[in-house]
Order: sequence, then structure tokens, then C-alpha cells
Amino acid sequence: MLNNKSILITGGTGSLGKALVKHIFNRYPEVTRLVVFSRDEQKQFEMAQEYPPSEYPQLRFFIGDIRDYERVKRALKGIDYVIHAAAMKHVPIAEYNPMECVKTNILGAENLINACLETEVSRVVALSTDKAAAPVNLYGATKLASDKLFVAANNITGWNPIKFSVVRYGNVMGSNGSVIPFFLKKRSEGVLPITVEDMTRFNISLQGGVDMVMHALEHAWGGEIFVPKIPSYRILDIAEAIGPECEKPVIGIRPGEKIHEEMITSSDSFYTYDLGKYYTILPATHRWKLDEFINKFSAKRVPDGFKYNSGENEDWETIENLRSLIVEHVDPDFKV
Repeated sequence: MLNNKSILITGGTGSLGKALVKHIFNRYPEVTRLVVFSRDEQKQFEMAQEYPPSEYPQLRFFIGDIRDYERVKRALKGIDYVIHAAAMKHVPIAEYNPMECVKTNILGAENLINACLETEVSRVVALSTDKAAAPVNLYGATKLASDKLFVAANNITGWNPIKFSVVRYGNVMGSNGSVIPFFLKKRSEGVLPITVEDMTRFNISLQGGVDMVMHALEHAWGGEIFVPKIPSYRILDIAEAIGPECEKPVIGIRPGEKIHEEMITSSDSFYTYDLGKYYTILPATHRWKLDEFINKFSAKRVPDGFKYNSGENEDWETIENLRSLIVEHVDPDFKV
């Protein structure tokens, strides 16, 4: 699928961006060009040490900010596929610096869309978050707006065959800023702070996130929001898995935080279809025929009022399984 193609990853030095680069080189060694676009020169420098030019001549590092339209457009020259992973994602920081979050997550998305429409890009997959469904914080609200922009972009393509789609999933296990690395660091202090005892979260591995992006690149018809079927975990269980001997004081919920995360709301149910491994929220208007989409993917409409959240999930991680996953995906030396 990606052999003989040129791909650009915005936010390519982040956790998922690096996992995507590794996956692409392992799976598609004949990729023509792979561009890592980000604004952090130190992260690019460090990542470049892992991929020496003599071994990875297709890899390019492109310093730039998604807020800078001209720079984005320049980076897209000759690019076939775009994976949009750049975002300002830390909830408390976004609450304190709201316009900075808007500039990156909304205006940056609009820049990328317009630049893609002006170049030869044929497919775009944008990363979303469970916080974009019924958002209660600014980060989630900006990602919801971003999702809407990418979905609606399919309506203004005209003669251009480009396809825009979105992948939405929960917390990536071990990603920067997530709870598992935080608890692993705090364990040495003997205290794991719990916000709310009833709190739950969805859980997906980095490879699971990569697989979703690859699925959307290959199968999207334009305008879909893909949602994975993934397990949940209880915050008390992840704390017990990491530090059974640690104190676990309840400190209260943080500003802009939910007790349970939601990826599909009951209002989305009227446009949501079950694809087997994934759900997809279809756009209200689209350029393709719905019956053909249903036949192609054996898609089944979910019941009216259906919702998908981490608190009412049917699939749950156990404490022992969480420990195994930490060893496999986060810290191979982890022991209780």
C-alpha cells in the first residue's frame, strides 16, 4: 500500500509518530519518501540518530509548525499520503493557554486541509481522541472542531480525488503524558495519586493506533471517523497493577477531566456502523453511495441511542493483564 509512495507525518516525533515511522520502514521498505514534520528540533535530532541516512535514505526531517500555512504547503510538495498527528494535547495546559490550543488544533487543521487541496496529496488521515466526543475540556472541543473540519473537507474537493478521514481512540498505552508512565515514575515515592476512584479509561497499544491509521489509509472512502473496539481499565486497577504497596490518596478530579471517556455518543448512533473490528461514524453528507459502502464492508447500523464509553464497556483489562501489557508495551523491565 505504501511502497512507492511519499508520506508525511505531522507531529512525527511524538510517540505515535515514531511508532508509525518504525512500522512503515518494517512493513513497506520500498517507500519512496517519509517526511517527519514537527517543530521540535531536539526531538528531530534525537530521532535522526536512530535512522542514519546511509540506512534510511528515504527519511526526511522537516522543521515546521502546523500553524504556518506556507511552511506546511512547502512540506507537502510531492507527498501522496498525510498522517496528521500534530496536536496540543495536555488538558490542563490547554485550559490555561486556550488560544494556543485553538491555533494548533483548529487553525492548524485548516492549514493542513487547504495545503493538501493545493498540492497532489491523495489521502489524509487525522488523529482524534475520545475527548472529542461530548467534550468537557478545551482540548476535546478543539479536536471535535478539527474532526468536523476534516470530515467536511470532503465536500469541497471538487474534481480533486483526495479523501480525508479521521481515527478516534482512547489513551495510548505508554504515550507521553499518559497515566501509566506517570504512575511508574511515582511508584518510587510510594504514593500514586488517584483523582476519582470510579474513573475508567479506554486502552489501546501504540501498535493498535498504528494499525488503525493504516486501516483508514487503505479503506477510507472519505469522511469516516473510525473508532476501535478496545478494552477499558479502572484507574484503581492500573494503580494496583503498578504499585500494590503504594498509598493511593484520592486528590479529586482535575479541571476539564471526565470520570469516563466516551468515543461514540447516543447522538452519533444514527450515523454509526459496526464494521467488525471497528465502528465508523459516517458523515451526514457524502459523495459515495451508502448501500455500496454497506455491501463493501458488511457494515451494520448500530441501534438508535447506542453509545460507547469506557464506563459501560463490555471488555475490561484485569490487573494481571495490565502488568503483562506494561512489560510488553511500556517497560520490559517492569516487576511488581
